[in-house]
Amino acid sequence: MKPRLIMASLIFGSALVAGSAIAQSDPEEITVTGRYGTVPDSVQSLSQTVSYADLDLSTAAGKSMLRQRLKLTARWLCQKLGEPEAATPPAPSCRDAAVSDAMARVGTVEEKFAPRGTTWTARSAWAAPYPQDWYKKYP
Repeated sequence: MKPRLIMASLIFGSALVAGSAIAQSDPEEITVTGRYGTVPDSVQSLSQTVSYADLDLSTAAGKSMLRQRLKLTARWLCQKLGEPEAATPPAPSCRDAAVSDAMARVGTVEEKFAPRGTTWTARSAWAAPYPQDWYKKYP
């Protein structure tokens, strides 16, 4: 092969590998999806990722914080979709369905989660999309 062709192939291959690495999402995230009926026809749902990269899910405190993040994120998404605060429809509310779906995936994550170990350094705390006072307002 000609040297230029080899060099072009190497550059193209490197770009493909870099592109696929960038496209991958953080493996330590769970997506919460809210669905509710009062949004425009073009909008069926809203979703938001919730990171647990800064949590140790082998501890009760880590598990509790992840559950709280999921519940608050579901509340925030469903509020954006127009669900009233005191919704009691015959079907599960947007918030209940979003939390239930996310919690099913949390159970799988926690099942396979190994303790972080003594050399683990927590990442920066996750930046929630909802107001910080919600931790106190909705415990």
